[in-house]
Amino acid sequence: MGLISTRLIITTLVTLLGFILTRAPFLMTSVAPSKPWADGPLRLITTPQFQTKKTDIFTSGATHMALLHNSIFRGYNSIYHQAPLVAEKDKADFVGYCLTWYKFVKSHHDDEEATLFTKIEELLKDNTIFEETHKEHESFLEGLAEFKKYLSGLKVPSDFSGEELLEIMKSFQQPFEQHFHNEIATISKFADHPNAPKQGTPENDAATATFKAWGKSTVTKAGVTDVVPFFLLNLDRTVENGMWANWPPMPAPIRWGLINLAGAWHSRWWRFASCDAAGQQQELWAYRADAKA
Repeated sequence: MGLISTRLIITTLVTLLGFILTRAPFLMTSVAPSKPWADGPLRLITTPQFQTKKTDIFTSGATHMALLHNSIFRGYNSIYHQAPLVAEKDKADFVGYCLTWYKFVKSHHDDEEATLFTKIEELLKDNTIFEETHKEHESFLEGLAEFKKYLSGLKVPSDFSGEELLEIMKSFQQPFEQHFHNEIATISKFADHPNAPKQGTPENDAATATFKAWGKSTVTKAGVTDVVPFFLLNLDRTVENGMWANWPPMPAPIRWGLINLAGAWHSRWWRFASCDAAGQQQELWAYRADAKA
């Protein structure tokens, strides 16, 4: 009886793994972009570290934030370009992709406000440094809420209108873009704050650990089977001369698993992503599907 049970468990696990792998993003065909891609209309951010070659904790922290912001921007841009073209049969998956983008942005915003900003204020002994940032957050939250309300309120996927979604996106596009750029500049400038810790000090080491811990948790806590694959599949590993090809730092098998195993749960959503499983730019799905129609 024990041997039969063991074989049954092994067979079940192998079958489940096989099913998951047939849905893994690495099996999806990828085509190099030939039409407008996900680098607009939101203007992608050049990382401070690439620009200045500085390595202090605030330049590094702002750089990692810029890379995360760019994933969010590519997500927005991929939605913007594909919304008017999405095929009827793909609407349910596209709505899932869009709502994952919303979840990513809202979680990122909430985590900054609740954790990161407070820790940096404590580090610099200055609770005024994010006053403008808080105001900028408020400037796009109403439009962001409308984005979710529209998508969540659809009675059936066929009710989805790309034109209607675009009107909502355009209502908060400018303040959204401005804030995500400004936040990078704001954090970079903290290196010149009078209370910024000096390199080589225990305070600097503690601050570095804070940034790393927040960076590791902020995306995974938002959702391993939806937000994490969304983030990684909108992370262009070719940018800035391939400087960030291995960012965020993690063992290759872990990265592969997060994309292809965790990503298998909502595999059809990731067809709309701006990058393939290898982090290369790809033709947006709606263009390919439209060409076949």
